[in-house]
This record gives sequence, C-alpha cells and structure tokens, in this order.
Amino acid sequence: MNILIADDHAVVRRGLREILADAVPGANFAEAVNGDEVLSHLGKANIGLLVLDINMPGRSGIDVLRDIKQTYTRLPVIILSVQPEEQYAVRCLRAGAAAYINKESAAEELAHATRKILSGGRYVSTSLAEKLIENLDKSSDKPLHESLSDREHEVMRMIAAGVPLTEIGERLHVSVKTISSYRARIMEKMQMKSNAELTRYAMTHNLID
Repeated sequence: MNILIADDHAVVRRGLREILADAVPGANFAEAVNGDEVLSHLGKANIGLLVLDINMPGRSGIDVLRDIKQTYTRLPVIILSVQPEEQYAVRCLRAGAAAYINKESAAEELAHATRKILSGGRYVSTSLAEKLIENLDKSSDKPLHESLSDREHEVMRMIAAGVPLTEIGERLHVSVKTISSYRARIMEKMQMKSNAELTRYAMTHNLID
C-alpha cells in the first residue's frame, strides 16, 4: 500500500504519517506540499490512498480533488481541513472525497476512517452525520451561499476576505474577466450589491477566518 500525504507543514505530515503507519502496517509513504506535487506523484507511482489538506499554497485542495477524480476515479481521498465541517464537508464529499476530517480530530478519527475506506466504504464523523440528518428537514431554509457552485463559493470566500480580483485570478489560474463574471453571478445569487455586504454575510456565517 502506497499512501500519499499532502500538506504544506512538515510537522503535520510527520504526525499524519505516524497515525497512518499504525493504521496500515507495512505501508509506504510519499509526501507533497502542494497540488502540483500531488499530481506529479500520482503520475509516477501507484498510490492507494491520498490524504489531502484542503488549504495548501496555490490551488485549493478541493480544486485539486476535482482534477484527481477526473483521472483517478477510484483513488480514495481523505480531505483534512481546519475549516468547520458544515462549511466544506458536503462539498468535498460531492466532489468525490471518501472522507472529510477536521484536523483537530485527526488523531482520533484518521485511523478509523482509513481502515473503513480501504475496506471499500466512506467515512463521515458522528457530528457530521447528525448535521446531515438535521438538514433533511431544513432544505427549504438553506442559506444563500448554498446556492453557489463550488467554484463560486471559493471565489466568494476570497472576495469576502478582501483578496483583489487580480490575485484571485492568479490563484485560480483564470483571467480577471472570468473572476469578474463569477463575482457578478455570486452577487446575483446572493442578492447583494457590494463586497462589503458579502463580507458581512461571510463573517456572520463563519465562512472566512
């Protein structure tokens, strides 16, 4: 079993490696610090499991996840994040992740999730399962940002955080014109007229740090 750990912090990679070594005895490990290195490793080696941080330099983990799933459809991917489950877990699972684990609970959940996934299943935490059940009765009361696509959601968070459109374009490898089009759609869907409104909304709903 070859396991690829993708995180831009060496101490985190080391900790994850120790957890996974106990969960999957005899596993071989490779490491990556950004999305480009992840894709490079996948092209060179037969990786059986990818543990992917959603917040790496350059392209976001969910963007990398989409690319991976287009080519390596059967590769199980565990997403790790410091972001709350309610903000990203469902989006990641829909994009093809086998599990979404908050970094704060990785020590307790990662080994169990790994064993379940390598047995052919998917994993959600108890707290996320409860939230998903609760939301079944609230589908008509979804917040405005739930109407956004994954890419629109990503752009919305960056705009709300004060990132200039030119920099957003550079991060996502698209033109400023494309980002402007995303912004227009976001404003329309969320019934807002200014970045300030967007920022207030994002802060109220804990969408930005």
